[in-house]
Amino acid sequence: MLDSCKLKSACNLPFICNKKINAAGTSNAEVPLADPGMYQLDITLRRGQSLAARDRGGTSDPYVKFKIGGKEVFRSKIIHKNLNPVWEEKACILVDHLREPLYIKVFDYDFGLQDDFMGSAFLDLTQLELNRPTDVTLTLKDPHYPDHDLGIILLSVILTPKEGESRDVTMLMRKSWKRSSKFQTQSLRLSDLHRKSHLWRGIVSITLIEGRDLKAMDSNGLSDPYVKFRLGHQKYKSKIMPKTLNPQWREQFDFHLYEERGGIIDITAWDKDAGKRDDFIGRCQVDLSALSREQTHKLELQLEEGEGHLVLLVTLTASATVSISDLSVNSLEDQKEREEILKRYSPLRIFHNLKDVGFLQVKVIRAEGLMAADVTGKSDPFCVVELNNDRLVTHTVYKNLNPEWNKVFTFNIKDIHSVLEVTVYDEDRDRSADFLGKVAIPLLSIQNGEQKAYVLKNKQLTGPTKGVIYLEIDVIFNAVKASLRTLIPKEQKYIEEENRLSKQLLLRNFIRMKRCVMVLVNAAYYVNSCFDWDSPPRSLAAFVLFLFVVWNFELYMIPLVLLLLLTWNYFLIISGKDNRQRDTVVEDMLEDEEEEDDKDDKDSEKKGFINKIYAIQEVCVSVQNILDEVASFGERIKNTFNWTVPFLSWLAIVALCVFTVILYCIPLRYIVLVWGINKFTKKLRSPYAIDNNELLDFLSRVPSDVQVVQYQELKPDPSHSPYKRKKNNLG
Repeated sequence: MLDSCKLKSACNLPFICNKKINAAGTSNAEVPLADPGMYQLDITLRRGQSLAARDRGGTSDPYVKFKIGGKEVFRSKIIHKNLNPVWEEKACILVDHLREPLYIKVFDYDFGLQDDFMGSAFLDLTQLELNRPTDVTLTLKDPHYPDHDLGIILLSVILTPKEGESRDVTMLMRKSWKRSSKFQTQSLRLSDLHRKSHLWRGIVSITLIEGRDLKAMDSNGLSDPYVKFRLGHQKYKSKIMPKTLNPQWREQFDFHLYEERGGIIDITAWDKDAGKRDDFIGRCQVDLSALSREQTHKLELQLEEGEGHLVLLVTLTASATVSISDLSVNSLEDQKEREEILKRYSPLRIFHNLKDVGFLQVKVIRAEGLMAADVTGKSDPFCVVELNNDRLVTHTVYKNLNPEWNKVFTFNIKDIHSVLEVTVYDEDRDRSADFLGKVAIPLLSIQNGEQKAYVLKNKQLTGPTKGVIYLEIDVIFNAVKASLRTLIPKEQKYIEEENRLSKQLLLRNFIRMKRCVMVLVNAAYYVNSCFDWDSPPRSLAAFVLFLFVVWNFELYMIPLVLLLLLTWNYFLIISGKDNRQRDTVVEDMLEDEEEEDDKDDKDSEKKGFINKIYAIQEVCVSVQNILDEVASFGERIKNTFNWTVPFLSWLAIVALCVFTVILYCIPLRYIVLVWGINKFTKKLRSPYAIDNNELLDFLSRVPSDVQVVQYQELKPDPSHSPYKRKKNNLG
């Protein structure tokens, strides 16, 4: 054991001189370091012993942070109600030099409150032998109370030099998430980018079916259970099922599989408690290495440290069509490959792999006029390309405001209504990457094969920031598959910022909902004015129309009226009489919200009182989200009839035509009979089918007014035209 690893408290940490690696298997603390290289530090966090109790019940909920140079590089899972926790978690950290020690801090997790400090220790990396596994025992201390016994942490470490490690490598983006007392914030770190330099090897498809006989955590003898899944740094949280011990979730999601051997999925079940810490129900694991590929496995998992079972369906499949290459290697320019891709998504292959909707190729060519993020007046930009949960990253171009990447990314399209997000960051090796700009491009708005200069926007996508990025994008998809996929639930992003309370956001959602409600109120006033004969000609026309419709009404007329409304708006648009107004109200509200976000970031310490009234905040956030959902629902209906997304409006026309014909030709009793038989026998025919509502799934693809503003393409400066630039170069 390395008990003498120079474990010092924060107040008496000595200056550590530069050291140089001498030879493999020897200490690296003998020769001054002339040229620090890259080192890989593999750590296994084993367990803790006799940790300090921080909760009223005489226990703690400990987790561990690793820091180097003041920056967090790893955070363990939380072990609940245990003073002798066993983690057995592995971390791979790339270290620039050995001058900075590894700082280990242990905390007690407190939901909604500031976590309690449980002790810290330092590991002097210069004292480790290279290429040799070492067991380390660290004694935890509190700098303010050095005499207190806070227990020990046991680690296993291996330090290896990374000779000739190329920094200019195309990498897979990994995200490290920090939890603060204010809200969840995203932190992109260079060490995370280096952690995986290869693409995922497969897809793990998971369907959470149900829970059985879960432990009752509430005073009413029930629970409000939800489930968290974790595979490496990928996380997913299920919806909450209120007041039940036998919840039916029927949720499906995918994880990327990086390890050839598989990996382990950590699963924890929780009981939701508003205004206080959620109760832990139990945990279980799935060892993917024990499952065969290309086969669906039904798993009934017993919850440990609790009661009950979880029922899952797990399928391991080969990797989707995802790749990174140089500009010279282009799939669509190779005639043979292009024909293969076109054949794969031809109309004749409608029922072949319904999940494989299309193919996306993104050429990230260059950027111009980027923001200077470094004190030298330059930046070290790299580009992140995201499609739903697929994230790929270019190499970094150092000290350049006009970088050229010339990379080609290909993705498998699961939903044609997805939005491609391209974000430019400035690399900072010692801290979080700086945001430089972002664009969001709906796949249906892409013009194939056209090189375009996209103006970079701010984080909220509400206004321009400095610089443009040149992209050339191609989308090939099967329209029938895309239409069918529109009627199933939309894929959720696993890693998103947690909703937080915002005065401007609350006001914005209230105004949006008010505008939707006012449409109905104005319609009611209009009808009432016809009854009051405020305008005799209008009232007379309305009365005649009422008599005609009621006397001749048939059920098929409902979809027929909606069909006529869609058609009317379509002819208005193509005739140049577009009644769609640019939503300046929403734009102004978004800009105000962005200003408030900036102000909140600066005054976060002054506004810390929000965290002290967590229960009120959670209620306000819930109201805020409900207002957003109601407003978005109304806006999506409006935007369907406004032809905001022509593909979806045409799809609605086809559906309404079919419904009109069915209602006209088939008696209503037969339609209701078929509908009832389908509903009653659905679970008998397909026990594990995921419940969904086709209409709501369709509307979820229609953008709300806020999303319409965010996806608007800003007009670039004419001087940034690629064609003009080529002409000037020739001249």
